[in-house]
Amino acid sequence: MNIRIKSYLFIDKLNENLLNNIKIFNNISLILKPFDKNKSYIELEKLVLFCKKNQIEFYFYDNIQLVTKYKAKGIFLSTINVKAYKHINEKRFSIIGQAHNQLEYFRKESQGCKTIMLSPLFWNAKYKPNKILGIIKFNLISLNWRCNICGLGGINLNNLNKIKITKSHSIAFKGFFKKKPTYNLM
Repeated sequence: MNIRIKSYLFIDKLNENLLNNIKIFNNISLILKPFDKNKSYIELEKLVLFCKKNQIEFYFYDNIQLVTKYKAKGIFLSTINVKAYKHINEKRFSIIGQAHNQLEYFRKESQGCKTIMLSPLFWNAKYKPNKILGIIKFNLISLNWRCNICGLGGINLNNLNKIKITKSHSIAFKGFFKKKPTYNLM
């Protein structure tokens, strides 16, 4: 199997399994998730250093101060973030957002998002079965969207090829690398 489209991985800490798997993907960006405020910034510093050393683009989850401090590629705006970011110099930062429906899409578009992650595409334990979009609903909801669309939610090896029949320009993972893989994506 070969991953050629843009991929995003949500990450909050590094481990050996993750380091080995990230290098399998040739076009991956990391979204650094928020961490416990009581924890020191050492883990965050390790993540940023790893990204810069391996020339991996990275984004911060809902934190514009960290984006400017660490010179990240951009910011990821969760569905609960409703602050206006359109005024940010678009040449300096990329803005990625997450939406579950049309209303959230319009909010993210007004925030200046160039890529919007629509979720949940496939089944995962976080959502009830009636909330899962599936391929048909995913394509219908995103039919007239004027941005790059990213599929998020429940993506695994069994349904990875189904991404080709969606309108996705990219894919995003949250739990894809939980177990040690027994596959080779390249």
